[in-house]
Amino acid sequence: MDNELASEKFQVERKVFFLDLRENQRGRFLRITEDVGGRRDAIVIPASGLRTLQEALGRVLEAAPGDGEE
Repeated sequence: MDNELASEKFQVERKVFFLDLRENQRGRFLRITEDVGGRRDAIVIPASGLRTLQEALGRVLEAAPGDGEE
């Protein structure tokens, strides 16, 4: 059984994203879920990779022009 530790939800255009930090007997992990019209896809990142994810997102954001909102 997973225990939810933290959760965030946000919408971008017609997509809804869920960030769920969870924990089970094997450890902590982040589940990122995308919902588009009722269809959901998810990826799971072990907690040991979250700092690497943060660093990679930082590099991508530095390369992105503007903030993406129009």
